[in-house]
Amino acid sequence: MTEKPAKQEHLLSSVTNALRIMRAFTLEEPEKGIRELAKELALSKSSVQRLVATLSQQGFVVKDPSTQKYRLGVSLLGLSRVVTNHLEIHRESLPVLEKLVEKVGETAHIGILEGTNVVYLHKVETKRPTSILTDIGKNNPPYCTGCGKAILAYQDSEVIEQVISEGLIPYTDKTITIPSEFRDHLKAIKQNGFAVSMGELNEDAVSIAAPVRDYTGHVFAALSIVGPIQRMNSNLFPDYSKEVMRAAMEISENLGYIKKISYRPDRSK
Repeated sequence: MTEKPAKQEHLLSSVTNALRIMRAFTLEEPEKGIRELAKELALSKSSVQRLVATLSQQGFVVKDPSTQKYRLGVSLLGLSRVVTNHLEIHRESLPVLEKLVEKVGETAHIGILEGTNVVYLHKVETKRPTSILTDIGKNNPPYCTGCGKAILAYQDSEVIEQVISEGLIPYTDKTITIPSEFRDHLKAIKQNGFAVSMGELNEDAVSIAAPVRDYTGHVFAALSIVGPIQRMNSNLFPDYSKEVMRAAMEISENLGYIKKISYRPDRSK
């Protein structure tokens, strides 16, 4: 009966010690050996070797062949970029979302992809009456939401296939559930620069979304407007999509993204 709690305690202890090892590296001492880490953290040499080997496999620490010591690896840069992006997007997107809501009269969101779900990080509500409820922190399927499709269209095929493999469950009769059609749909979104979800998750709702990029050009989020299908009719989609793309680009540029301009030689000379 006591075996399971003991295993859990050992696992927690290992996780704690692995985090202590990563925290041991500093700007003053960016490289450390197994013996140094063991002495500093009051751990056995064998325990440190085992934990460092695991961290090394995952790219969190790397070994310098010339010194035979370890330093923090590039996997941490990926995590730091996620944290930085989330903090920055809160700060940089709020005034843009407020302007967009004032202009189009519908609720605006910022969403990100976490695993195979869309999570809303930011929301500015319209003052116009609406029965559509969306919450910050809520998970939604990415394949039938504007934000989700706008992000997925720019991801590697592995990410797209993972979403498809988990099932394209129909929420309404307008949900795209055939994998080949969904792949083609994402290609069209990437070509057009925006995504529309018209009654695909909620039969009474429309969302229009555009990708948000970080300073490297990577699409890590999307901006969307959401409103009732009675107000957001298809005749207004060109105007809506233009405003959403403009706002998404403004946020991207606030985050350091520089839009590439294709060079066209002047043939008039």
